[in-house]
Amino acid sequence: MRRTARLLTGTALAVGAVGLVVAPAHGDDSGGLKMHPASVVPGGEVTVNTGACRDGGAAGDASAVGAGPFTLAPGSDDEDGGGRFRVPPSAQPGTYEIVATCADGGRRVAGDLVVTLTATPGQVHPRGSVKTGVGGAFGRDPVQTAAGVTALAVAAAGGTWLLHRRARGDGI
Repeated sequence: MRRTARLLTGTALAVGAVGLVVAPAHGDDSGGLKMHPASVVPGGEVTVNTGACRDGGAAGDASAVGAGPFTLAPGSDDEDGGGRFRVPPSAQPGTYEIVATCADGGRRVAGDLVVTLTATPGQVHPRGSVKTGVGGAFGRDPVQTAAGVTALAVAAAGGTWLLHRRARGDGI
């Protein structure tokens, strides 16, 4: 039992050490394209940023979604390089890969853009009434509503009168 525990502990430590060696030396995520908004409707404009091409800008390609080429301006030391493109109104819903090639060495960076039919996916508000087959409390005709309320009142009064007679012993 102890031998197995030592073996498992040693394996876990070795995997952890490999993870530390392979981890990047700095914590920035300048390796890809960042889209804002990440989810867009057809006809919407997308802003693209990347920290990977700060020195010379980049040539972007959004032809996967049908938008064609666009330019990313070079960024400064403090900010990422950026550009814009418009998603065509004829774009179909789906996930598209947008790519850019850095001017200073040809490094290729990519990011995903989601095209949806609603402006905020997951937040569709219901409209109309619920079709349960039972009907609503108020119909379209106020005469029918008044007749229904009257029928319920007569039934309640009659039931109360019958129960009162039975309790007195008058019988039915």
